[in-house]
Amino acid sequence: MHRILIDTDPGVDDALAILLTMKSPELRVEAITTVSGNVHVEQATQNLLTILGVLELSEFPIVAKGEAQPLIKPLVKAEHVHGEDGLGNISKLRNSDGSLRYPLANCEISTLAGVDLILEMVDRYSEELIVVALGPLTNISRAIQKDAESMQKLRSIVLMGGVFREYGNVTTTAEFNIFVDPHAAHEVFNFGIPVHIAPLDVTHQVVLTGERLNAEIKGRSDKISCFLIESTQACMEFYREHIGFYGLHIHDALPVGMLTHPAFFESVDANVQVETEGNLTSGMTVADLRRERQGTISNASVCVQVESDTFLNHFFQRVLS
Repeated sequence: MHRILIDTDPGVDDALAILLTMKSPELRVEAITTVSGNVHVEQATQNLLTILGVLELSEFPIVAKGEAQPLIKPLVKAEHVHGEDGLGNISKLRNSDGSLRYPLANCEISTLAGVDLILEMVDRYSEELIVVALGPLTNISRAIQKDAESMQKLRSIVLMGGVFREYGNVTTTAEFNIFVDPHAAHEVFNFGIPVHIAPLDVTHQVVLTGERLNAEIKGRSDKISCFLIESTQACMEFYREHIGFYGLHIHDALPVGMLTHPAFFESVDANVQVETEGNLTSGMTVADLRRERQGTISNASVCVQVESDTFLNHFFQRVLS
């Protein structure tokens, strides 16, 4: 079993990843930290409590609110994709009796800041803890800056971020998580601990269509099924208008799968660098992923291929179990 800390900016795809994580017996979630990204960290923390409420858990991981702003750049958010609240506007939904459709989990927020909780977890589970980073890497970078010696005890970081052979999803050259805080990503990639990356190149291989989602939950009325339909609708509408199909990519679920079912994935070692200065290329991730290239000192393992149908079947099998 892997001990993990999730660092997240929920986000519809973050929500799906958290559901998958909490339903994966191979993973023990010790803590979850929030960060500004898809939404501001205040909203991200509310969204996390909403997701945990959907899961109806008997006990909760430790939850802490993290950094509100990137290291240097002004914050860029993505409510236009994920809905005003970041979860498809489900925070507005009410039952017939006027009660909230998706109430917040009865889960305390730690008095520790997110960065301090990360450092505490690393010390507590030295050489064991894996960080699963689903948003901008601001919290991780701040923790490195605050106590690099402790952070060297991390077993690894598995993250969704970057793009190499495709176009970006926020600019032509950059993926959102890296674009929001490229300086943090640069620091994390060059810190010297194992980093495993699921970039857009591979997350785009897994397409969840509205048709598939409806087929999977047909006849079901449980809370998770209702949440899947209602939280993804705004995002799917955005995809229909701007991407060309009614559905979405479940980006953040892939690093979870890389931990639990590595056989579904294929990766290459590479030296990944981040452009922090370019006017046209800020947040661009640069690496040579050609297998025949030898002699380059690698700082990351980059996922390049996934058994997409197998992974999507696995996702539904777990989340709806």
